[in-house]
Amino acid sequence: DLPNFVHDFGYRGLKLGLQGSVRMETPVLYFYSSRQMDAQVKVSFPRGLLTEWYPQAEYEAHQLAPAEGRPVQLTPNNVAGCTKCHMSLNGIDTSLQTLTGTLEWNRVHINPGTQPPFPTEESPNRYYAARVTDAAPLTVGDQHEKFLFYRGVGTFPIPLSARVRESGKITLANFGGEPVPSVILFENRGGHIGYRMAGTLEKEGTLDAPRLDASFARLRQDLEAALVSQGLFPKEAHAMLETWRDSWFEEGSRLIYLVPRTTVDIILPLHIEPAPSEIARVFIGRIELLTPETKRTVEAAFRTGDWQVAARYQRLLTPILGRIFAADPASRNELAPRAAALLAAHQGEVCK
Repeated sequence: DLPNFVHDFGYRGLKLGLQGSVRMETPVLYFYSSRQMDAQVKVSFPRGLLTEWYPQAEYEAHQLAPAEGRPVQLTPNNVAGCTKCHMSLNGIDTSLQTLTGTLEWNRVHINPGTQPPFPTEESPNRYYAARVTDAAPLTVGDQHEKFLFYRGVGTFPIPLSARVRESGKITLANFGGEPVPSVILFENRGGHIGYRMAGTLEKEGTLDAPRLDASFARLRQDLEAALVSQGLFPKEAHAMLETWRDSWFEEGSRLIYLVPRTTVDIILPLHIEPAPSEIARVFIGRIELLTPETKRTVEAAFRTGDWQVAARYQRLLTPILGRIFAADPASRNELAPRAAALLAAHQGEVCK
């Protein structure tokens, strides 16, 4: 789902083996300057592994080794001359609890007012949407981009929890030390969408399921306004929505929320030299919700062999089935073979 020119640590094909609870999808760093200058940038990810990035950076991953009592640096999972090797996990802590990944761009050339050639590929990709901003082009070595991109998988406590009640109501709890700036409940059923803007969440709250009578245009307008209110420029907010559109607005129900700034700084420490006059860090969290309606829809699709309906929930089919079997163990004997047969018949179409 990323262009092939994006770099990785050699684990891109093995992320399914990592037991992370949180996936960072498209963090990017934009730079604005009135003059050309160089900067040094370092991002750390305690209890996580940074899996992809662009432009090229110095990558390190350390794992706490109990026998040595100190962090041990891991070796990149590739061999000389191979940039996309998919080998074994080589003893990596797949729980990610003892890992710290870091990326360091030692010399980032910030070039306002220039138009260097950015890499592209023939096939369309949402990655490119993040370039449509007024940020200064960047050069690292011989690679050019409009931003510094990185992505990863981690395991850390998120500030917000959500529980779906049988009534369809969503109960929320904020376990962080500061208010969650904005919470949005979104639902898409067969192309009919609805959402609720819940505003700031101090401690606890309850949301009713939204009416499915909203428009994507109004939703985008409200989401962009929420992002701008936290520090993004309008073009940045628009670019981020374009980048995330496929996963944010697909079939199903989910919570979309703005992560408190203090939480962002703890999860992903960022160091830039020389220090910028201002840094705005705006992160979006997403929690997938398995509502009673979703479970009924998926169960019916597997019972009738309706792949067209089941495919709308491709990324979540395994956890949805797990919830169905947990609630009704007797259904496993009938439903599991039907689900396995349907998934096997469409194996090449299932998203990874």
